[in-house]
Amino acid sequence: MAIESSRFRGIFAPTEVIELKQICFTPSRVFQPGKYTAEELPDIAFEMGLVQKVSSTTEQNDNSSNPHQTP
Repeated sequence: MAIESSRFRGIFAPTEVIELKQICFTPSRVFQPGKYTAEELPDIAFEMGLVQKVSSTTEQNDNSSNPHQTP
């Protein structure tokens, strides 16, 4: 039996940058892996454990803007 990694949206600030580790399908949109703010992602991404906190050293090394475009 696998250990499920579930996260709660409330542990992240709405404007905190987090990483989506896997593709996430919703009825209205497909979210590609990458960096998003917590408020951009659907609840299911958190419930399924598809997100992780971005470390401060990673944030410093990645000075580029969010590559994801909102349709």
